[in-house]
Amino acid sequence: MLTMDPIIAVKDVELSSRWYQSVLGCKSMHGGKEFDILVSENEDILLCLHRWGDHHHPTMIDPTITAGNGLILYLRTEDMGSIRQSIEAMGWHVEEEIHLNPNSGKKEFSIRDPDGYYLTITEFHQYKG
Repeated sequence: MLTMDPIIAVKDVELSSRWYQSVLGCKSMHGGKEFDILVSENEDILLCLHRWGDHHHPTMIDPTITAGNGLILYLRTEDMGSIRQSIEAMGWHVEEEIHLNPNSGKKEFSIRDPDGYYLTITEFHQYKG
């Protein structure tokens, strides 16, 4: 078995954790000022948050670099409408409104999190080879 637990560096773990919980409806499994693990309702790990500069991880040392350069957090969900409503209720800026992605044939929209990471939220779909 192989799984991936993506970890992103953030300035304020608790603030980012609350933001992701509000937007995605996930919950904190770990909590804390230095590190948090966000999980789905099924307890699957969605994302880990790590405070910049802690524990000397080589790619998480310098908080002045552009967060997420070269990274898109691509979330497939059966509840895109609810997530979009949460974003709207928070008054959060939407980078790209809901549109049909010509490659996947699914609707999606994009936002940035409090640290500037780019998230694309799309209708759930299975990848086809």
